[in-house]
Amino acid sequence: MSDLSAGSLGKESIRVLVVEDHHMVRQGLVALLNVADGLEVVGEAEDGAEAITQFRKHQPAVTLIDLRLPRLSGVEVIERIRMETPNARFIVLTTYDGDEDIYRALQAGARAYLLKGMTSEELIATIRTVHAGRSYIPSAIAGKLAGRVGTKELTLREIEVLEQIVHGKNNKEIAAELVISETTVKTHINRLLGKLGVTDRTQAATSAIQRGLVPLEFLRTSQ
Repeated sequence: MSDLSAGSLGKESIRVLVVEDHHMVRQGLVALLNVADGLEVVGEAEDGAEAITQFRKHQPAVTLIDLRLPRLSGVEVIERIRMETPNARFIVLTTYDGDEDIYRALQAGARAYLLKGMTSEELIATIRTVHAGRSYIPSAIAGKLAGRVGTKELTLREIEVLEQIVHGKNNKEIAAELVISETTVKTHINRLLGKLGVTDRTQAATSAIQRGLVPLEFLRTSQ
């Protein structure tokens, strides 16, 4: 975990882009950061596509971004921008603390991962830390990520079956949806139950949502 002390970072203005789809939350963040010493919000975006446009326009030093966004997810935004600008620095600020969410964000290139319950002091200090080229992962988030180490990866097909389980489909319906046999569905389910460390479909669905294996937007779009 990086030291959050900002005393040695000086008073340089740090250009920040805020990407958040909830208007009131975004405006609150902008107001908070604009009165912080040495910070300047240079742009705002309410969805993933707009985030990329705003980044290209303003070239911020640090981008504060949520994971769940309309049009493109936070992870997709990070990946696409870093393909164009490899040294782009991102801080994920979200309500989601599933180990898979954390893993995907850090794999995409996020330098820090914060939950929205953090203090304003922690947020500002994290922006300074990331701007200085360091990373910051709070202990609670680090613990979640550590719990993922050693767990077996689900295959793409197992993820597809898991998504159908979360949506409440039975084996026959899953087989029809994925164009596979019911026997194959049962095999996939047995394997994913073992990998998730659960004993039934309900536990599998709960684990999938809590860990971020099946994003909440999947539930919304499939209803």
